[in-house]
Amino acid sequence: MGLLPVAWRGVLADAIRDPGFAELQETIAAERERGVQVLPSPRQVFAAYAAVDPDDVRVVILGQDPYPTPGHAHGLAFSYRGRGTLPGSLRNIVAEVQRDLGVELGRVRGDLKPWADQGVLLLNTALTVRAGEAGSHRGFGWERFVDATIDALVAREKPIVFLLWGSDAKRRARRIHAPHVALQAGHPSPLSVRHFRGCGHFSSANAILGPRAIDWTAIGRAKARQ
Repeated sequence: MGLLPVAWRGVLADAIRDPGFAELQETIAAERERGVQVLPSPRQVFAAYAAVDPDDVRVVILGQDPYPTPGHAHGLAFSYRGRGTLPGSLRNIVAEVQRDLGVELGRVRGDLKPWADQGVLLLNTALTVRAGEAGSHRGFGWERFVDATIDALVAREKPIVFLLWGSDAKRRARRIHAPHVALQAGHPSPLSVRHFRGCGHFSSANAILGPRAIDWTAIGRAKARQ
């Protein structure tokens, strides 16, 4: 499995030393050795951490687990580098960006790296999943590691906005306190989008961040709606 970047190893040292973390890695490695297809690929498991240094985090988007369809997940929550139609959750996210900000986005390829480049940590409560089995690595131990990540960020002084999407993510709201802010909504999956649509999280996050706002339209060329 890929290594956690050096910048994060320092702030998550205790979590890495926890015997449960080693057991988690061993359990996932054993599944792969048995021929189970685990997503994303080993080198992409910590891609969200590699994309943003801890000191640069402005926003955390927290979901459930990676896309279970082979070729979709690449380590950044909700992001997609495949070909063809965007996954349903991502289509709903793009629709909410457009509705919330009053813009029309041109072609969105699905790669959310332009958000990560601005300090958006695209994280799930579980960092791996079996192909075709959503939620299959829930309870494996990733939750404890992700909780440690949240705690480390909350210990920092610069305000961070946490966008908690879905029940697994919303359970983390109690860990977040001032000066940080937690905004909660349903998961953007087509199964629960009615609880996500209209959340207004993108404009709300920018109102909180002020001069540190995120250009959410960076994932596609935007033009104002008429």
